[in-house]
Formats: sequence, C-alpha cells, structure tokens
Amino acid sequence: MTGTARPVRRWVPPLSSTELVTVLDRLRGWSPFDGAALLDDVAAVLDDVPPPEEDTAQLAERLREHLARLVTIAVASEAEQDTTAAQLVLRARTLHADPLPCGRQAAIAHLRRLGWTANELHDRLAAIRCLREAA
Repeated sequence: MTGTARPVRRWVPPLSSTELVTVLDRLRGWSPFDGAALLDDVAAVLDDVPPPEEDTAQLAERLREHLARLVTIAVASEAEQDTTAAQLVLRARTLHADPLPCGRQAAIAHLRRLGWTANELHDRLAAIRCLREAA
C-alpha cells in the first residue's frame, strides 16, 4: 500500500440540535403501553351501569389516548397488512377525531364505541402478536 491519503468527508449528524431536543423531549414524555389501564377504562364504559356524568369527558380522553397508542403500535408493527386490524385502525382513527357529543345518552353511546373499538383493536393486536401479551 502506498502512502497516498484519501480525502474523507466530514461527518454530519443526522439531526440538528433542535431536532435532537425534540426527540429528547418525546423520550422523556414517553410512557409504556398499559394494557391493564386500557382494560379498566373499557370495563368502565361497557359496564351495565354507565359511568357518572362527571367522569364522561375524562374517560373519553383516556380512551382516545388508548386508541392513539394502539394505532401507533399497529402502524409500527405493520399490523395493517392484516385486513381486520386495518379496519379497526381506520375505525379507531375516525372515533379518535370525533368530539364527545352533547347529551348524556349520545355521550355514553360514543364512550361505548370508543371502548369497543379499543378492546377489539387490543385483542386483534395481541392475536397477531403485535403486543407481547394481553393484560
């Protein structure tokens, strides 16, 4: 080998400092999937006795968060290749975007749709092994 030096390009980080701060903030705000909490919330809205009216908005928000987390898991694990999972993901996205309706009966019906969809998507992701275990 001869003593000729080859020029080497200077390394450039893949993210800017601003983008790295964003990633760090997201990592700090991350919490693991909690299947038990999901099932508790599903049970609360699918029970024969509807949840108290003062808990409706909070339950709806938690169920939306569960749906968002499940959709993220489905997309990351390519579960949408499964027809049933793809349909459930679509339904979850639609329900996630729907606001909580006014009126007690309409709100309870919406909560139950959120609950059923979260439960079915959770079960399907467990069945096709996108979740390590079902709580």
